[in-house]
Amino acid sequence: MHASAYLSLTAVFALLACSQQPAETISSSRPPQRLTAQAPAASPFPETFETGSKGSYDDADEPLATGLWHFQDALIGSSPQDHAHGERAARLRNLGRIAMRFDAKAGVRRISISAAAYGTDGPSTWELWLSRDGGRTFARTGAPVTTSGPALKTHMFAGLANEPIRLEIRKTSGPKNRLDIDDIVLETAAGPAAAVATGVTGGYFENRNNPQTPAATAPATPQAPGGTGVAQDPNDANMALGNPSGATSDPANATNYLLVHPEFTIGYNANRGIPTWVSWHIDRADLGEAPRQNNFRPDPALPRQFYQVTPASYARSGFDKGHNCPSADRTADLDANAATFLMTNMVPQAPHNNQQTWAHLEEYGRSQVQRGQEIYVIMGNYGRGGTGANGFFQTIDQGRVTVPARIWKVMVILPDGTNDLQRLATDPTVRVLAVDTPNDNGVNPDWRQYLTSVDKIEAASGLDLLSALPRPVQARLQKLVDSGRAE
Repeated sequence: MHASAYLSLTAVFALLACSQQPAETISSSRPPQRLTAQAPAASPFPETFETGSKGSYDDADEPLATGLWHFQDALIGSSPQDHAHGERAARLRNLGRIAMRFDAKAGVRRISISAAAYGTDGPSTWELWLSRDGGRTFARTGAPVTTSGPALKTHMFAGLANEPIRLEIRKTSGPKNRLDIDDIVLETAAGPAAAVATGVTGGYFENRNNPQTPAATAPATPQAPGGTGVAQDPNDANMALGNPSGATSDPANATNYLLVHPEFTIGYNANRGIPTWVSWHIDRADLGEAPRQNNFRPDPALPRQFYQVTPASYARSGFDKGHNCPSADRTADLDANAATFLMTNMVPQAPHNNQQTWAHLEEYGRSQVQRGQEIYVIMGNYGRGGTGANGFFQTIDQGRVTVPARIWKVMVILPDGTNDLQRLATDPTVRVLAVDTPNDNGVNPDWRQYLTSVDKIEAASGLDLLSALPRPVQARLQKLVDSGRAE
């Protein structure tokens, strides 16, 4: 063994001994591979890492079932301390990364990634980054994810791209904790995605000393997502019923930008300074004792070129900072509640609409959850101009934040359980409660006065709601007008 390799291994084992973490076997017998533009014949996703054999943390390419992947400070782990659905998982240490060296076919609508802490290590924060230009530049999608504990949890990133993409997973928190990644799934409307192109044409792998292209990347401010977050049961994903506007996480798509937080998913319009829609799921696991945080603040997950709405944008406007996903829907822990105070979750809402009509509707929804129901919620707005405490305005913040004319909500209510999409097609007890109110301070406090159908909200807003359901089921449910009473 070369002296330098011996010293490197000695340093690694010394670090492990000091941190009292589970021992891991690492080997430098496999030399680093040269970067290559060719990948083996690929299978469709998921990528399970079962075909990999990379046993060292060396910076190298690794042929896997879906194609060629690049590993930096990462390996294929198969020890008892690696948490995997099969025998192997990717293991990242320090600020390790794994990335596709190929493009997946266009039309990816959802990405799911399973993650757990290695052995008994502490939590790690990681991010998903996407490239739409063959690997030249990458931009972060969604919020950072904090993973803790030995149980693999599945994290969803939905409605992503209409063009070929490749992904990179970046571990962003400290050197002492290691992270297992397993079962990466890219799905299109037709099924699992597969490789359509290989090779890197520029960007990170050609310039490791400057891995980010500032003009193309989103802010990477660490943020603990917390809460029930992305559903531990993928069945309960915040956007399981579809992407109403076909939003994507491409920063160039400023009027229809997909923003994925663990607590909710947003179709954001940067030109209006408000979301077009927000989608989330609520069941008893989301309700706890965490107090209201009231920490209104800009959203660090927005691309840096977007105007950042702040609490000051609403000051003395006569409109409330009206939550889409309510604070009281996320009381499982402090982080989950705090996430609801991001300004991307707000619209200028007439005070009586927010504090009376909408507050009563939100309380009704939570009462149904306490009765043993779970709810998929989509809330949005359309039009321009509302009447607040200071009268009628079309915009606030010097024209940078639009005041919507109408505010609506759709609640799909069903008994708490599993296989939700299947049950929505067959369970006669499923309720679809749709409400569309004027954004006016003279609004009736009784939300039942504004009951309508999903079909009518779609016609007014131009959105495609419940699009993940089979067309016959979607058509049937969207015609329903609920009574607003508990059965």
